[in-house]
Amino acid sequence: VTAKASWHAMLNYMGGAFIYLRANYAERLRVLARSWAQANHDEPVDAGEGDEERLADGAAEVAVRMPGDEAMAENQPKKPARKRGGWYGLKPRSNGDRGTPGSDADSGKDNKGANTSVPRNFEDMFRFNSAVMGFGSRVWMKEVLSAFEAIVTNISNPHRFQEEVDVLALRLAKYTAKINLPEYKAVMLASLRSLVKDWGALHEVAWTWLWETLQRALDAVVGKPASQEAALHRFLGSLDEKERAVIR
Repeated sequence: VTAKASWHAMLNYMGGAFIYLRANYAERLRVLARSWAQANHDEPVDAGEGDEERLADGAAEVAVRMPGDEAMAENQPKKPARKRGGWYGLKPRSNGDRGTPGSDADSGKDNKGANTSVPRNFEDMFRFNSAVMGFGSRVWMKEVLSAFEAIVTNISNPHRFQEEVDVLALRLAKYTAKINLPEYKAVMLASLRSLVKDWGALHEVAWTWLWETLQRALDAVVGKPASQEAALHRFLGSLDEKERAVIR
């Protein structure tokens, strides 16, 4: 009788946990997908019933698999290249914008801001806000930014999500100093609040959950590539040319 009651209690607990994860994380994934589409001016696609179950299952697996905060500063190996279109969504002045004697620009009409544009997507808004918030020199943020779309769109696929985290960890490994990941979170949330028109408490919870999931995953692997590289060199050094050719 005791064993039967114990099994009933355990199964009830597991069933309740699965229902909770499905109900909560499926909604978070829908919020993430819609708001990410808005932030990048794409048309959001509502998930069907079967897709909702798949997303909920994936989110539950991510929530269960991720283990469970970072410090400061970073190292800058090189300066970022200046883009042709101007920094942080600002359009460069053209010859037509400068005005000529007797033109509107020269006669005193207010054309301030005519040569600028408000960032219209997440990447441009992030670069703009990072400069405004004093993080423009954080080169490591650009590494996270370049991988961020793949991370967001694959948050419901735990295996692909972990692959993206591993690749990002390799990119961040070239920075020898500690990286303050919460700085990225601050700029990320500020950018999303500016781009998502109906931003609310659900968005705040969903994006905070995504970032905390990503940060826990990064914390679990950051620092390991250096030791793994040494082990890889030893392994490759133990192979002959034929075996190396097979691996390649």
